[in-house]
Amino acid sequence: MNKPKVGFICVHNSCRSQMAEALSKLFASDTFLAYSAGTHERDMINQDAARIIKKLYDYDMNVEQKPKLIDSLPELDIVITMGCNVDCPWLPSKHREDWGLDDPSGLSDSEFIKTANLIEEKVKELAKRINNKEIKI
Repeated sequence: MNKPKVGFICVHNSCRSQMAEALSKLFASDTFLAYSAGTHERDMINQDAARIIKKLYDYDMNVEQKPKLIDSLPELDIVITMGCNVDCPWLPSKHREDWGLDDPSGLSDSEFIKTANLIEEKVKELAKRINNKEIKI
C-alpha cells in the first residue's frame, strides 16, 4: 500500500505548517508522507520556529525544508489547515481538517514550545487514525 500524502497548509508556510511537516517526518514517516505549503511566498522559515524545533527535536528545518507555494504540492490524500484565522486555501483531498492552532509568530519561546508540543500530539494522533483506518483515504 502506498503511504497517504498529507499536506499541512497555511497562508505563509513559514511557521506552523513547517513545524507540522518537520514533526511528521520525525514521528509519522512510517505512516504518511508529509508536505507543507502556503498561498503567499516567504523568503525563509520563521527562525524562531526553526530554532525551537532544532532545540527540542534536533531537526534543522533550515536544512531540510523551505517555504513552498501550494502549486508545488503533489496530489494530496489529506489536507490539514493549521488555523489561519483567515480563508485557508482549499485543495482537493479525500479528507480535510483544521487544527485551529494559534500562530506563535512574534511571541515568546514558551508559545513556540507549546505550539510544537500540540503539533507533535496532533501528528501522532493523525498517524494513529490513519493506521486504524478511522480516516477514509
